[in-house]
Amino acid sequence: MPPEKSGFYYPNKFARITIEALEEVMGKNGLNAILNLAGLSELINNYPPDNLDKQFDFAYFTALCVALEDMYGPRGGRGLALRAGRATFADALRGFGALAGVGDLAFKVLPMAAKLKIGLPAMANIFTQFSDQISNVHDEGDKYTYTLERCPMCWNRKADRPVCYVGQGLLQEGLRWVSGGHEFKVDLATCIAKGDDIGRFIIYKDPLD
Repeated sequence: MPPEKSGFYYPNKFARITIEALEEVMGKNGLNAILNLAGLSELINNYPPDNLDKQFDFAYFTALCVALEDMYGPRGGRGLALRAGRATFADALRGFGALAGVGDLAFKVLPMAAKLKIGLPAMANIFTQFSDQISNVHDEGDKYTYTLERCPMCWNRKADRPVCYVGQGLLQEGLRWVSGGHEFKVDLATCIAKGDDIGRFIIYKDPLD
């Protein structure tokens, strides 16, 4: 049975890319099993259309995340969600208008600090502009806090730990691309699923490499 809808939506394209990323990681049969477990069997061989219409309910996206953990356990589910998040950015988001300039030569020659200062808010703006997710970026000296005031990954979910790993993977890949190939530490600090007021990702400004 499909999950009860939230009334908040992701664009079809974002959901489609995530589902395709999961298929790439676990194969067609694995994905079909996940969709069945999530109560989304109508999506088997019938992915959301490749457009920006806001039609993919947050509750459905959360159901996918829960099904990953139910099938592969917390550790395995986390790994798959991180990979799907990275693929979602790599395949979909870097082509968006707000980030189009990030590939320009003028951007590439900026110092690292400037790249992050421009690139992170650009990523947050894409979600705020194209989906019902509310994202903001706060500069806190040696780190950034990327917040989710309304989150598609843990809608009505209850957990004893932060669970929004798709977002963590997406940010990791986004930072790698914005910075020209560097990896950054991204911590899941707070999460609405475990009773926090909002979701917070902590991004440390110094790259790991």
